[in-house]
Amino acid sequence: MKFEEEIKQSKFTSECQKATLNLIFTSGYVNNMQKDFFKPFNITNQQYNVLRILRGQHPKSISTSGIKDRMLDKNSDVSRIVDRLTLKGWVQKTVCPDDRRLVDVIITSEGLELLESMDTDVKKHNDHLGTLTEEEAKQLSELLDKVRG
Repeated sequence: MKFEEEIKQSKFTSECQKATLNLIFTSGYVNNMQKDFFKPFNITNQQYNVLRILRGQHPKSISTSGIKDRMLDKNSDVSRIVDRLTLKGWVQKTVCPDDRRLVDVIITSEGLELLESMDTDVKKHNDHLGTLTEEEAKQLSELLDKVRG
């Protein structure tokens, strides 16, 4: 269904306004799909993002501020997310030896196993853009990069 039909609005002040609203609307749509996808794994979008970052860093640790710099959602409370992941046994945290105000975080073998068990499902789930060709997906990504300038 077209964006205008979804929000029951046909008049916009400009194509840029329409595109901005469509981008916000689509972002919410994708976020809700992600939330529903991760629910059976007992994990949130933000927790998955932290685990993904830690897997990419593995076997090295990374500070919580380093994680925050790499997060997709820059408004996330990384300390709280790391605490929850620690309680689940998916990460370990230690005081940074160079700066005792910082906490270093590393993914555990259990966290790696969780991600590995999710990989096939995540790949299938990411195909929700499957209505786009590879070239269209590339073009969309380039346009989004251009928006962020």
